[in-house]
Amino acid sequence: MASASFRAAVLDELGKPLRLVDGIAVPPLGRGQVQVRIAYAGVCHSQVMEARGKRGEDRYLPHLLGHEASGTVEAVGEGVAKVRSGDKVILGWIRGEGAEAGGCQFRHGGRLINAGAVTAFNEVAVVSENRCVPLPEGVPMDVAVLFGCALPTGAGIVLNTLKPRPGQSVAVFGLGGIGLSALMACRLFDDVKTIAVDVSQDKLGLAREFGAAHAIDARAGDPVAEVRRLTGGQGCDFAVEAAGSARTIEQAFAAVRKAGGICVFASHPAAGERVSLDPHELISGKRILGTWGGECQPDRDIPKLAQLYREGKLPLEKLIPKRYPLEKINQAIEDLERGAAFRPLIELQGSR
Repeated sequence: MASASFRAAVLDELGKPLRLVDGIAVPPLGRGQVQVRIAYAGVCHSQVMEARGKRGEDRYLPHLLGHEASGTVEAVGEGVAKVRSGDKVILGWIRGEGAEAGGCQFRHGGRLINAGAVTAFNEVAVVSENRCVPLPEGVPMDVAVLFGCALPTGAGIVLNTLKPRPGQSVAVFGLGGIGLSALMACRLFDDVKTIAVDVSQDKLGLAREFGAAHAIDARAGDPVAEVRRLTGGQGCDFAVEAAGSARTIEQAFAAVRKAGGICVFASHPAAGERVSLDPHELISGKRILGTWGGECQPDRDIPKLAQLYREGKLPLEKLIPKRYPLEKINQAIEDLERGAAFRPLIELQGSR
């Protein structure tokens, strides 16, 4: 049965705190749409960028935010076959199987609030069928949030793109949810040396728990020089950049070896930033790649990742030590922005 109304954190103005709004009406579902009661949502750097106005002009204000969550299906629109009412699901921004229904609009007090194909900082979401994946057995609803973005992106870079061989080395620049997920995935390969780079001692300590052979504090010196020193002067075979700045993308690229080294970046710096590379490095055999969600196919890869989690190979609980109620959404965004949380978890289950 459709819910009459719900609460949500709404972005009204760039650079301003999100506003908690109650009594938002749920519209009739269109073809390919799914109505989900959100249990938990994750906060990603993408939301920091949106809220702070660092992604440039925003033509959709006011709008809802968030792109990774878990919840329970309340209703489905015409043509939806992938899930049904009562199913527990993972929501994510990466398109999977099913209908692409686009965004929707909600009414509140005579005005419209926009939403994309998936949102998460709201008690109820209306999402496209292809942004839902049935919750795999044995995955708790809180941990399930990470399957919506951080895990498929970070682990996907390693499992789908890099596929390191024994004896190769991987440096990870930036230890948020994506970077730490990449480190965890490296442990699935035999005899791969991992090097973690960050400015947070807490995150570097966690990286060591995840098997990083070396942990570099980027504030203590030149991380590129240190990566080269640790790899016999040649540079690492692969670098994963998830720190979110043009400078760290440049550093990650500089850290990989010539004649085959690959840098993959998963972050998007603020609008207007540009990356500067030496063309000679490219013709020397280095490569740099952007990634689209770790090249993940959610309906194929999420069940595989869930199996690895059930086998104890992905200690995902360690990525979500900080939890916040919806009322503290702005605090969660601030904590993520200043590096005080790996992946803030917003608890909406039982919020009423």
